[in-house]
Amino acid sequence: MGFFSKLFGGGGGDSTAPSAESVEYNGFQIQPAPQQKGSQWLTAGVIRKEIDGEMKEHSFLRADTHPSQDAAADFALVKGRQIIDEQGERLFRD
Repeated sequence: MGFFSKLFGGGGGDSTAPSAESVEYNGFQIQPAPQQKGSQWLTAGVIRKEIDGEMKEHSFLRADTHPSQDAAADFALVKGRQIIDEQGERLFRD
């Protein structure tokens, strides 16, 4: 199974949780999208920003595991902020 299939909920007993509410951070939107892996939840989400009239998007998936969906969603916000602080709009370079 490919990376994007996993990220967006494809296949084998693992699932992507309904996304938690997105938050705004420094002009970006962070959308948590925790993924269930067995009895644990993985940190995952999407960072979006409108640039020159076009909505840009960057998906992330980390190996960090959490005992609950809420914990994984909360940590996805932390990781999203960290990614934005480190990379900013460079996330969207082709």
